[in-house]
Amino acid sequence: MAKDYKRTNEYKEIKQSLLNQLEESNNLNPHFKGLVEDYMRLWIIKNQLIDDIDERGVVCRYQNGKDQWGYKRNDSVGELNKTSSQMLKILTQLKIQVKETEPLEEDDDDEL
Repeated sequence: MAKDYKRTNEYKEIKQSLLNQLEESNNLNPHFKGLVEDYMRLWIIKNQLIDDIDERGVVCRYQNGKDQWGYKRNDSVGELNKTSSQMLKILTQLKIQVKETEPLEEDDDDEL
């Protein structure tokens, strides 16, 4: 069964962050809210494509006849690139910049 990405905390956090940024810039109108919904749909699709690539790999085996087998590229790879590109276009339309996060602290265990 496919994962329900809408129920994840990550989904909720990303959506709320986008809406908060729109509100901060006084752009919280129905058109931009719709673009946020579109972005979140693409976010779900992106994650499903990644799941497919993880499961089947970048190359998939296919059957071309009773005893004929071959390999072809997984279409999810190309679709992932298109989806990511569209997501970036929506962020540009919304005039939203990805906020930098705090760098992760390095573990002291790596030092000898």
